[in-house]
Amino acid sequence: RTGWPALGLVPFFEAAYRLPPEDAVVLQGHKIGRAEGKVRIAILVYPRIANFDDFDPLRVDPGVDLVFVGPHQPVPGDTALIILPGSKATIADLAALRDYGWDVDLIAHLRRGGAVLGICGGYQMLGRKVSDPHGIEGPPSTVEGLGLLDVETVLEGDKILVETSGQTVASGVPFKGYEMHIGRTTGAVTPLLKLHDGKLDGAISDDGRVAGCYIHGLLADDRQRQHWLQRIGARASGFLYEPEVEATLDLLADHLEKHVDCDRLLALARQPSARRR
Repeated sequence: RTGWPALGLVPFFEAAYRLPPEDAVVLQGHKIGRAEGKVRIAILVYPRIANFDDFDPLRVDPGVDLVFVGPHQPVPGDTALIILPGSKATIADLAALRDYGWDVDLIAHLRRGGAVLGICGGYQMLGRKVSDPHGIEGPPSTVEGLGLLDVETVLEGDKILVETSGQTVASGVPFKGYEMHIGRTTGAVTPLLKLHDGKLDGAISDDGRVAGCYIHGLLADDRQRQHWLQRIGARASGFLYEPEVEATLDLLADHLEKHVDCDRLLALARQPSARRR
């Protein structure tokens, strides 16, 4: 009908699930089945979840059964690690977490010997208190945190956005990632990470079963991911995330080249466009 020449028709690319998802639609309608011999890790999907791609390496790791726990869903009892992800609005999502009953699930999970990890906003929720004196996220307020780490957070100051690297304080396992948050978290606790500039980040409980930090992309680092999986008793899979993504992108390129007239597409892209007067 348009008279435009067809450049090709791209069939479904089966390996697409290995690539990072584009948006949060991947989190919807997730059904929780059996772990089938894998270690189970649960992500709490509160309404304003942010940076959920932090956990994509876990989703494709062959040794992990990753489940996204939605509103009012209980956390599976056989979960080894519960992760509280980042949030676009920590105080509002903390209220949602309680409304869904996940605060009770977290206590029961720890009583069974499970582990908990909070990233960024999830780390802030794990502390004793979160304060927003300047109304950054909404009306100025102070709320009680989950009290699982002896820290307090004040939402203030400029937004931090920086790449960083370092190592775990206790075992010296290296990492690379980035910070992207507003707020300062302080407390007399054992820090989880030591950054390359000498600063300390995060906190870990005395028994080592509750931890949190501000570093996004922590589990995309193969060294850190294997470290955390070993801590919760997962079998070593030897899975390398970044090479897997690169290999999948190469497959996608081959797939497109097979089904699309790439030479004609590139030729069209090189043609100068006519200027409108």
